[in-house]
Amino acid sequence: MRIEGENGAPVSPGSSAASNSSADEMIENENQSLRDRVADLEKKVHEQTDEIMCLRSTLADVLRRISTIEGARALANNHAGGRATPTKDTVRLRHNNSDSARDVSKRASSYLPGRSPSSTQIRGAHEASKPFNSSPHLRVTFSRRGVHYQSTSSLYSDGHSSSSVSPAPSPSPTQANNPHPVHTARHTTPSPSPFASPARPHQLGVLNKRWASTSDFATPAHHQYHHLAPSPTPTNSQLARAKEAQYNGEEGIVKMYLRGRPINLYVPTPMRETYVPNGPSSSPPAKLKLEWVYGYRGRDCRNNVYQLPTGEIVYFVAAVVVLYNVEDQMQRHYLGHTDDIKCLAVHPNKLLIATGQTAGHDRRDARPHIRVWDSVSLNTLHVIGISDIERSVACLAFSKADGGSLLVAVDEAPDHNMSVWDWSRGERGYKLLETKCSADQVLAVDFSPVDRSTIITCGKNHISFWNYESGMLAKRMGVFENRERPKYVTSISFTDTGNVISGDSNGNLLIWQRGGNTVYKMVRGAHDGPVFSILVQKDGGIITGGKDGRIVEWDRDLERTGNVIEIPEQYGSPRVVTSGRGSQLVVGTTRNCVLGGTFTFPLRPVMQGHTEELWALAPHPGHHQFLTAGYDRTCYLWDTMAHTIVWSKDIGEHAQSAAFSNNGEIVIIGTTSGRWFVMDSETREMYSQHQDGNEPIQVLKFSPNGQYLAVGSRDNNIYIYQVSEDCRKYTRVGRCQGHSSFVTHLDWSADSQFLQTNSGDYELLFWNAGLCRQIAQTSQMRDVEWATQSCTLTFATLGIWPEGTDGTDINTCAKANQMDLLATGDDFGKIKLFASPACQQRARCLEYGGHSSHVTAVGFLQDDSRMISTGGRDTAVMQWVVSSNSSSSHR
Repeated sequence: MRIEGENGAPVSPGSSAASNSSADEMIENENQSLRDRVADLEKKVHEQTDEIMCLRSTLADVLRRISTIEGARALANNHAGGRATPTKDTVRLRHNNSDSARDVSKRASSYLPGRSPSSTQIRGAHEASKPFNSSPHLRVTFSRRGVHYQSTSSLYSDGHSSSSVSPAPSPSPTQANNPHPVHTARHTTPSPSPFASPARPHQLGVLNKRWASTSDFATPAHHQYHHLAPSPTPTNSQLARAKEAQYNGEEGIVKMYLRGRPINLYVPTPMRETYVPNGPSSSPPAKLKLEWVYGYRGRDCRNNVYQLPTGEIVYFVAAVVVLYNVEDQMQRHYLGHTDDIKCLAVHPNKLLIATGQTAGHDRRDARPHIRVWDSVSLNTLHVIGISDIERSVACLAFSKADGGSLLVAVDEAPDHNMSVWDWSRGERGYKLLETKCSADQVLAVDFSPVDRSTIITCGKNHISFWNYESGMLAKRMGVFENRERPKYVTSISFTDTGNVISGDSNGNLLIWQRGGNTVYKMVRGAHDGPVFSILVQKDGGIITGGKDGRIVEWDRDLERTGNVIEIPEQYGSPRVVTSGRGSQLVVGTTRNCVLGGTFTFPLRPVMQGHTEELWALAPHPGHHQFLTAGYDRTCYLWDTMAHTIVWSKDIGEHAQSAAFSNNGEIVIIGTTSGRWFVMDSETREMYSQHQDGNEPIQVLKFSPNGQYLAVGSRDNNIYIYQVSEDCRKYTRVGRCQGHSSFVTHLDWSADSQFLQTNSGDYELLFWNAGLCRQIAQTSQMRDVEWATQSCTLTFATLGIWPEGTDGTDINTCAKANQMDLLATGDDFGKIKLFASPACQQRARCLEYGGHSSHVTAVGFLQDDSRMISTGGRDTAVMQWVVSSNSSSSHR
């Protein structure tokens, strides 16, 4: 064969082959150059995407700060002429010190589901400036963020607020024809939501209006009422009403009934002529606003701490999502949920957040669902799965490859159903499909960042690879081949190439290649015990956290870099590890702590909390501080201005009660074993310990003159001690015997001579404290002035009991020190404020949510500037600002 060149000269075959090889090399070089250029362009696109996200987040932070400043100005204007509100600088100051579970099992909180906005209420912020119909119940504030409604008929704080925001409810009937709805940050005028559930049996017929009075029945719900569902048609059993209180004017006795049991209460002499049990009651003279939440839920939840680009750390505890700016020492709160929050997911745009909750004790009142909300305005955008999720939302994840248009959720029901949602379609979202995920527990779910159709789930005895195509989900189980199959696959994450990294209960790390379901690489013994968290950083580096208390850094090939953090045992093991600013890490732990730090600088606590049921609360008598203690055997002294822990003390026993001496130098801790400790409130030195029976010490209280200590026990007795040597020595005077059930509450008279006590069987008894004798002639006690009001069954608290209540429903009661204000906490996670005395049956009240378990204690600081509440099993401590209620009026 003859081969010729361009000039017609013959060319040898060898020369032709060399020429072809050279051409192939040139093409390959060009292809490689093209691939490099494409890679560079992709890198620049990612960098620009990060810059755009940062700019958006910065803008959001600026808007939030502007709103905060405007709120502060408005609040300052509202408080003009009244008690001064601490400024931001004041709040940062830290004050130095100078001068048994009940017989009835406590229920988890059963909230009524919060309102969700209509689709017209979730438009962009630019629509908020359109014309609107005015309403007499709304105050409108114009700002750079648009127009904001503030309803004067909300059950929550009526003032301007940017830190504690409830979800935007559906429009009221008066707004139904308004073509230009406006965003609402907290205070709106809602109508009954389509998501609202029937009320509890004893709540049926309650008039849904501003002051939550329970004296009117079978009245249609008013749309102005906030966060309460309309009452359904009651059944015959639900129409059975408790007996009304009966008043005998001649003897001055009012008889109330709890569960059919009569309780005689003596009316004070000045009120005998005019008292009417069902007469009009006064409105509370003050209102509350949630200022700070202490605690975090890490003991049994995963992947629930994230740092937003704005600098805020987002996490949850009880029914509150906290957005905490550590640098500015400010918290904001999303209050849309009605019961325990179990999971959290952040949208790829870093501005939207999805949170899922569990079902309440009474599932009609608090059904499980998912809420998608805006982290800047705290407006609820969508409420998803209100009728689809059976038990609780176990885990959540937004899709990533398509910009977050899908949301996947796993139910904790026996079949662990997994559902995929087009979450932005309509108010309730649109469920694309649902399938049984696993018969065993599911711990995590996530979308692939590169394959839109790939979903990974893991949990007990499985890791599953799902492919979503044409409305169908195809499932492939992970194949471990000849490797040891773990009992739990405890964590998953994705590399930037789409490979899956999993951690298991054996402490191993496995890499699963993109698109496959077989193990590509395995690292044995990455941790000594389960791997709780896997973080893949932007540079491809990997950080893992395990039950062994270690945080380990790896390169992209899963080779150790040598950087390791050992978390102190007191903080627990790292449950979740996430990226903070720069090289910082944010860590949530199994002992309900949030830590921050780097591999170079040690981790420090950002937030700490109790880990087990919480009962003891004692406000300091002289400083802005309070003490809490619980079944985790730990006492904390908190500073309400600095929002920090002053000190902590492990007492070695379950704590049930606590009390400060009148000078604040001594604190008494009562335990569940009948033992109580005398401790220095500054040095934490234990001076002595005493034993009164073998049952829990339910209540401790010093007399107003400081000479006596009353110890109420679950063994039905009250022990009286004489106090001497600056409250360091205690000598028993005697024992008050007479109750037929355990002591729940007690109060001293103002002159320190008498006691009034309540018990578990609804008794109200009076005692001569010095003689330790019961006063049989209770009519003689009608005009006694009481130093405190912690007893829930007295004439002054007759009105705090709602219709059809159980005598154990209200756990705690406290009167403000300088205001005629009474606060209660109940089994349903609610805090209520009443005017004091609340002596009219079913008195008016303001109601507040946030706790997801029974509220075990409430208490006011010494200057009444703040109120503290503690939750039982939710382990949350909440700090509320008390402000005067200028809109108080009589019915």
